[in-house]
Amino acid sequence: MKKLAIILILIAAAFFSLLIAAPALNDNTAEKTAKELSDLPLPDETELLETVYQAGKLTGNGNGTQYFGAILIKSNLSLEELREYYAVFAKNEWECIVEKQTGADIKAIEHGRLTFQTDIGDDHYYIVYSWGERDSFLAEWDIRGH
Repeated sequence: MKKLAIILILIAAAFFSLLIAAPALNDNTAEKTAKELSDLPLPDETELLETVYQAGKLTGNGNGTQYFGAILIKSNLSLEELREYYAVFAKNEWECIVEKQTGADIKAIEHGRLTFQTDIGDDHYYIVYSWGERDSFLAEWDIRGH
C-alpha cells in the first residue's frame, strides 16, 4: 500500500511539475523571439525604445501556445523603408513584421493584452514583431494556450 501511495505521489508531482515548467519554458521561447529582434542592427535614423514578449493563446481560434516578441522603435524612415529593411532578416512571413504603432496597445494580440510602457506621441513610432516557434510537447501543457 505504501508503494502505491509513493507512486501516486510521484505521478502527481510529475504532473504538477509539467504545469509549472511549461509556462516558464514557453515564456523563455517568447523572450528569445523578442531578443532576436532587439539584437538585429537598427537602420539609420532609428532608435530602439522597448522590447516586449508574451506566450499563450494570443490570436485566432482553437488551442495552442503562441510565442510573440516585439520591439518598439522610433524612426525618421517611412513604413515602407522599414519594411524593406527588416524583410532582409525575415526567414518567413511571420518574422520581422513592421507596422505603425499609434498607441500603447499592441494590436497583433487578439486575446489578452500586451502594451508598451513608452509614451507614444507622434507618427514616428513603429512595432517590429515576430511569431516564434517551439517544437515541444510542453506547449500543450501550458494552460494559457487553451
